[in-house]
Amino acid sequence: MSEDMSFVKAADVQSFTPEPGMIRQVLAHHEKLMLIRHFFEKGWVGAKHAHPHEQLVYVVKGKIKVEIAGKVPFEVSDGESFVVDGGVDHQAWALEESEVLDVFTPVREDYRELVTGV
Repeated sequence: MSEDMSFVKAADVQSFTPEPGMIRQVLAHHEKLMLIRHFFEKGWVGAKHAHPHEQLVYVVKGKIKVEIAGKVPFEVSDGESFVVDGGVDHQAWALEESEVLDVFTPVREDYRELVTGV
């Protein structure tokens, strides 16, 4: 796989399973932006967490429930999107089998290490 990840061919995409019920794919990125695809099994529950990155989330298919900053959880379905500000606690649950695209800025070095090994 090329170290220049600004263009990623479908045949080169690697899948990772960072936790049960989730598959992560690191797609195109450079030093300022990163595109990630997640697949969630129905019933998956993500850990509550925060990171310094701004995050834009788009649900390609399925339905997830999201809680941000301790506010009342909301449901997000096919074609819907939302933003998570950097440094804010958030958590998600898969109410159905789901596919989600995440855009992070700046790039998540912890995710980039998955594909570059650096």
